Amino acid sequence: MKFLICGLGNVGDEYKHTRHNIGFMVLDRLAEKGGVRFEVSRLAYHAELKTKGRTLVLIKPTTFMNLSGRAYIYWLKTAGLEAINTMVVTDDLALPFGKIRIKAKGSHGGHNGLRNIQEVMDADAYPRMRMGIGDAFSKGHQVDYVLGEFSKENQKDLDAYIDRAVDAILSFATIGLERTMNTYNTK
Repeated sequence: MKFLICGLGNVGDEYKHTRHNIGFMVLDRLAEKGGVRFEVSRLAYHAELKTKGRTLVLIKPTTFMNLSGRAYIYWLKTAGLEAINTMVVTDDLALPFGKIRIKAKGSHGGHNGLRNIQEVMDADAYPRMRMGIGDAFSKGHQVDYVLGEFSKENQKDLDAYIDRAVDAILSFATIGLERTMNTYNTK
């Protein structure tokens, strides 16, 4: 079985450690644990990881967040997969830091990366993992917050949070979406 795992973020050193790049951070950790490296490819950094009889096609779009759908749809077609065999990993302001919410479908919730994926697909039915980054910003400073680095307090727990997201992706690929949602949405 094959799965496409798409971590959302922005390319460039100035974005590397920002809240908006948590999708990239998760895929970097997954690649590291699997002993694979990303290579520059069409519209994305790309790696393939084999685990427990599964192949995970990992992509980090190089199109920047607002055009993530171009990379997602290209790699979905290239891998010959249906949307049900994908997982999009992204940040979410509406969830507190440390909270994971996995869904099979739904709205983009105002997230520009998810909005673009849904526009390109003309559908909202694709599994996604929303990772809470909290909403500790004052009115009018949302962009500064998501493009800012995690607070020192959050940084203490960031590695464990990312590891839990990696475990959820591996669970999705091995035991399926429903059981993974039951396990990781309640923690």
